[in-house]
Amino acid sequence: MDKPREECGVLGLWSEEPLDAAGLLHLGLLALQHRGQEAAGMAVSDGKEFLVEKDLGLVNQVFTEERLARLRLGEARMGLAHTRYSTTGSNLRFNAQPLTARTAHGVLAIAHNGNFTNAKPLRDRLLLEGATFQSTSDTEVMLLLLARLGHLSLPEAAAEAMKTLEGGYSILLMDRRTVVALRDPHGVRPLAIGKLPKGYAFASEPPALELMGARYLRDVRPGEVVWVEEGELKSLQALPPNPAPCAFEWIYFARPDSLLD
Repeated sequence: MDKPREECGVLGLWSEEPLDAAGLLHLGLLALQHRGQEAAGMAVSDGKEFLVEKDLGLVNQVFTEERLARLRLGEARMGLAHTRYSTTGSNLRFNAQPLTARTAHGVLAIAHNGNFTNAKPLRDRLLLEGATFQSTSDTEVMLLLLARLGHLSLPEAAAEAMKTLEGGYSILLMDRRTVVALRDPHGVRPLAIGKLPKGYAFASEPPALELMGARYLRDVRPGEVVWVEEGELKSLQALPPNPAPCAFEWIYFARPDSLLD
C-alpha cells in the first residue's frame, strides 16, 4: 500500500420517489471537483438494479452524455458519487470509487474521504483470514470489514466497523435499501446532510447540496452514523465525539462559500 495522502469528495442521495439520480449527482460532483481531479465515479440503484460508472479523469471527462445515459435508471431512488485524490493506493482505475462488493447485505457500494492510519495491519489480518482485495485503496478494508458483519443491519455493521478503524474519514455506504453516512469521532473530514423534496442528500461540502436541490440541515456529527429508514433520518452515536477537525479544510481544501462545522 502507498503512503497516505489526503482528500476526496463524496456525495449520496436517497429519495422516496424516482428521480434523475445520475443527473443530480453529476451536478454535485462538479461542485466538488476541487477535492479530487484524479478520478470520478458514480453508483445508482432503483432497489433492484445496481449500476456503476467510474474512470480516471475530471468529472466532465468521465461522465460523458453516453455514460450518464447508461446510469439513468427509470426508477432510480438512490446513488453515491466520488471525486478522487489518492489517499492510500495508486492512481489506477481499479482504485476509482465507489468500490462495490457482493455481501450478505447484497451489493454494497462505498465512497470514502480520508484515510485509515491502521489500514495496513487491518489489511494483513483480513488477508490471513482469506480475504481477496481487488484494489490497493484503504477503502476496500472498510468494505471487507462490513462484508464480515452480514449478521447485522448495514447501520449496525458500520457502527461496529468504526470501533476497529483509526484515522480521519467520512464515508457513504449504499445497498439496495438505504444510504448510510458516517464520520470519524474526531470529525477530521466534513460531511453535510441536506433535505431533498422527498428524501435526503449527503455531501462533503454544503454547496454541492444546493446544486442537487437539497436544503442544508446539519453536519454528520463526529462519531455518528446516519441513515434513511422508511423516509426518516435515523441516527446512532457509534463512538464518543472528540472533535479535532483538520484546519486545512478551511484554509486549503474547502470552497470559499462552504460552511463547515
